[in-house]
Amino acid sequence: MKAVIAIDSYKGSLSSIEAGRATEIGIKKVFPDAETIVLPIADGGEGTVDALCGGLNGVKRSVTVTGPLGECVTAEYGIIQDNTAIIEMSSAAGITLIDSSKRNPLLTTTYGVGEIIKDAIDNGCRSFIIGIGGSATNDGGIGMLQALGFSMLDEGGKDVPRGAIGLSALSIIDASTALDELKECTFKVACDVTNPLCGENGASAVFGPQKGATPQMVTQLDCWLSEYASLTDKCLGSADKDAPGVGAAGGLGFALRYYLKAELVRGIELILDEIKLEEYVKDADIVITGEGRLDSQTAMGKAPNGVAGIAKKWNVPVIAIGGSVLDDPTTSEGCLIDACFSIMKKPCSLEEAMDVKNASENLTYTATQIFKLIKQLRRQKNEP
Repeated sequence: MKAVIAIDSYKGSLSSIEAGRATEIGIKKVFPDAETIVLPIADGGEGTVDALCGGLNGVKRSVTVTGPLGECVTAEYGIIQDNTAIIEMSSAAGITLIDSSKRNPLLTTTYGVGEIIKDAIDNGCRSFIIGIGGSATNDGGIGMLQALGFSMLDEGGKDVPRGAIGLSALSIIDASTALDELKECTFKVACDVTNPLCGENGASAVFGPQKGATPQMVTQLDCWLSEYASLTDKCLGSADKDAPGVGAAGGLGFALRYYLKAELVRGIELILDEIKLEEYVKDADIVITGEGRLDSQTAMGKAPNGVAGIAKKWNVPVIAIGGSVLDDPTTSEGCLIDACFSIMKKPCSLEEAMDVKNASENLTYTATQIFKLIKQLRRQKNEP
């Protein structure tokens, strides 16, 4: 029996690795000699640094950077093998860092994201994986670029202000002043949206309101981003404001793609490739995946379905275990999971359910019961 366990975090409760280990214990209770492989997964958003560092023997670094409104914040990023930096942009410019009453995309900046990248470069990193979900910004990534040495100047040759308001004054872009080390770097970006930079489906119109933008602001921001794209095209020789995903994180996707030559990839695909899941799955007997809540959205780019997609290439059955299960995800179009189970054994409060000890024990119990059934079925077929 070879079981590959790749479970996303039960957010607010178990990390990806903790969930995997709890499942492994349950399997070993039934099949003591089973080969069990626990792999960390995430979808490129919150928890990516913890998952990859915890599962790939990486280290985490804390660095003080500029927060979304210019205040100092402590951000954490990871470094894994081959000096690859794992960064979540939300740790420096995330919407959760700002009280809802203070959200204003005219003022929020991605400068701190650039400071994290620079710190990683100073620590020897030349390969980057960046998750850009959960942003509070709409500055087109110019803050990040400023922190990396790109000159974003007004008509008088002075640095434009940080935040999207800086786009309104932007007249000159000089890429020649950027850090030399960037020429040695490669960037992969976890990006699960396909929005262009501008227009009715662009960064400002779709995501601006949740960041505090009024209808008037949305119109201004969209216009400024369009002008920024034109300046970028002149500066770099090529920049398409309509390319899929460049509107992610208030246009940070645009800056990453064109100024840092980043590859924009679906988050789960990027992470599964990094952990080399397919190498472990291709000769497995079963794959166990899951996350805190399994529902009709699970098939829509979520980590468990990404795991299942790889397993199905090798005809390996997939079981998902969740903190809760709603709407039978296996009936949703595109779902590749064979069966889903909830770890809840009895009615309880949300607080009790998310208690780390309770969640871990419930997950182990559920895995044990599942594999007891598998063992009985094998006995009936006279399989080892």
